[in-house]
Amino acid sequence: MGGNLVLVVNSGSSSIKYQLLDPDSGTIAAAGLVERIGEDGGAIEHTADGRTLTEQVVIPDHTAGLRLAFEKFADTGHDLTAAGVTAVGHRVVHGGEVFYEPTLVDARVLAAIDELSALAPLHNPANVRGIAAVRTLLPDIPQVAVFDTAFFHGLPDAAKTYAIDAQVAAAHGIRRYGFHGTSHEYVSGRVAEFLNRPPESIDQIVFHLGNGASVSALRGGQPVDTSMGLTPLEGLVMGTRSGDLDPGIILHLMRTAHMDVNGVDRLLNRGSGLRGLAGVNDFRELRRLIGAGDAAARLAYDVYVHRLRHYLGAYLIELGGVDAITFTAGVGENNPDVRADTLAGLSRFGIAVDPDRNTARERTARRISPPDAKVEVLVVPTNEELAIARAAADLTQTA
Repeated sequence: MGGNLVLVVNSGSSSIKYQLLDPDSGTIAAAGLVERIGEDGGAIEHTADGRTLTEQVVIPDHTAGLRLAFEKFADTGHDLTAAGVTAVGHRVVHGGEVFYEPTLVDARVLAAIDELSALAPLHNPANVRGIAAVRTLLPDIPQVAVFDTAFFHGLPDAAKTYAIDAQVAAAHGIRRYGFHGTSHEYVSGRVAEFLNRPPESIDQIVFHLGNGASVSALRGGQPVDTSMGLTPLEGLVMGTRSGDLDPGIILHLMRTAHMDVNGVDRLLNRGSGLRGLAGVNDFRELRRLIGAGDAAARLAYDVYVHRLRHYLGAYLIELGGVDAITFTAGVGENNPDVRADTLAGLSRFGIAVDPDRNTARERTARRISPPDAKVEVLVVPTNEELAIARAAADLTQTA
């Protein structure tokens, strides 16, 4: 493998995920995860050619983490300075109103992404650190930022507008941006391929259910609504995020519990959702607790599914019916109970799940609705890394 490889980097606040892959075939040459950056017990796990290298080491910053990853590439026969890397694609969470398509990164673009940190304080600063580190280590390779919000940039005005003072909203960039756009775009395109139909002929709902979770409504291949908003906090119940709630709760907590902004931020982003209700945010552990009769875990699951069905109903009405409903990401792809419970009792709408198809252990795109169902229910694995790699390759080849 070589000659047209793209390195995809996803930088978090204390971690870096990466893949080296061929954007045409999707073949992965190597992949890894750097964890606990800036903490005492840093670690890296790097997999290439069927073998995995692990190391426990203090990793002071993102540059050190990426330098360590590059050493592992070289140790496994993929020296990045000689491997034919044509571009580096970076996942960037928030593009605001400024960025809504893949963008070549220079100093000006990097500064603009940093300025958008006010809209994504948990994400954009880490994205900036990762990009800056790679620019230092691979200065001659084009860097491309691919934005999570880009796919939803063109939402209809009625869907993207919050009902607050219009001047305040305009002054502070307040609108519904949507997130997980790279996944929703990739999966909805794969749905069209699977059904052998042009995207413009399909109205569909896509559930991206991982630790972060969102749902989108697409009419003819174009998004018309999505559950996340100004930030990734709005919408579905998630692993550690609350999703939708009465904004008065924030005022109530500040007045009666004397929480400051940072305290409320931590509560809603890191101490809510499944973790807040059941004490765990791993779905496998949640299911284990439910099996053991844990009432809090049962309630957390019921609240989770209730919110999924709430958005499903809203989007069915908004679209006037759908051709396909698709589940993707970690929970969506691997938890048949969530899929079955979300769509239970909807046969009058032409929506049903075949039990045998739903519980079959397959990793490829597949149909889980009965053969005669009016609405196609699908499970389609997402591949955000491949989507980012292709976007980066396309842009650098035409630039």
